[in-house]
Amino acid sequence: MDHHPLEGMWYVLLVSAMVERIIEDDRIIVLQKQLGEWDNLNHLVICKKTNEAAIIDPFSGSFWLEICQENNWNLNQIWLTHTHWDHCKGVPELEGREVWAHEFEFERGWDGPRDHIWQNPPNTSVIQKLGNLSFDIHCTPGHTPGHTTIIGNGFVSSGDCLFLGRCGRTDLFGGDIKSQRKSLIYLKQQLQEVPADWLVLPGHQYPLQDGSNPTSLTVKQLLSNNEALIAVGDDDKWNSLSFLAFDDNMAEQARRRKAMNQ
Repeated sequence: MDHHPLEGMWYVLLVSAMVERIIEDDRIIVLQKQLGEWDNLNHLVICKKTNEAAIIDPFSGSFWLEICQENNWNLNQIWLTHTHWDHCKGVPELEGREVWAHEFEFERGWDGPRDHIWQNPPNTSVIQKLGNLSFDIHCTPGHTPGHTTIIGNGFVSSGDCLFLGRCGRTDLFGGDIKSQRKSLIYLKQQLQEVPADWLVLPGHQYPLQDGSNPTSLTVKQLLSNNEALIAVGDDDKWNSLSFLAFDDNMAEQARRRKAMNQ
């Protein structure tokens, strides 16, 4: 069957329309897309000067390859905040790219590439370059042994260490509640030092206590409303948090609430 010559172009336009451009200035573009059954939020970071791109926690590799090919961006780096399957599911589709993860993730059985690893101790940072841009990669263990939080150029990619309303669970293999608390104390200090209007971009889209379901908050909003950050300095409040371990129906419940509000 013959295809209309514009058919491919319309498909590309459709794919591009499916992502949200949440940050753009003369140096950087950040795209956001919710993918998968667990409300994963993927983020593509582009250096405008060099057109180099990095994908954070790809649930789908092919999806982001199409976006980059459409815009002539060179997707050459993959940054993993941690290596739970839903945060690295798209890695095999991105063969040939640099896959960056923290060396402590091998403690929980990560069997992915070892050519590019971050090696900084817990609650310290190293610099990661993307074109002309520099980012601080903070080791924030707790959810996993080598969880990282990426900070720089207008945003904080917090993975599953810190959601918008709470923090990540610690009851999965490799999780540690004491490490999580230390990381949140450390991360709270880091957040207090960056501009208040920078965006916090979590690894999942989970609803807040007020029923809203944003995909990002400013640092100021997060510091004022995040239950875990508010409680982390108080033993009684910290020990009363119910979400440091929770059942696996959380994502399903979030999807139902989202559907009811549409």
